[in-house]
Amino acid sequence: MAEILTVLTTTASQEQAQTLAAGAITRRVAACAQLNGPVTAVYRWEGAVQTDSEWQVLFKTCADRYGALEDYLREAHPYEVPEIIATAVVRGSADYLRWVEEETRPSPQP
Repeated sequence: MAEILTVLTTTASQEQAQTLAAGAITRRVAACAQLNGPVTAVYRWEGAVQTDSEWQVLFKTCADRYGALEDYLREAHPYEVPEIIATAVVRGSADYLRWVEEETRPSPQP
């Protein structure tokens, strides 16, 4: 069975989160994405402490599709430096993990 990852990013609005999620699923670089928010982010940017509301998007993908997912997020994400953090799934339902693997296989080229 393939190594499975969860990949987290954040964005400024529910609409942006939905767009990123739908794009990743359409491109088959993620099997699913969950949106959560709003959450409060506190961070330092350009020398000042900022506080903003954000939406989290948690993608499920195979490790061998991570590069394509990251490329997509870097291209589509509105942030200058988007948060893109991958975490290995150590255990999970075999049926679910198999489904993630199947859903992230690239579509056959005509």
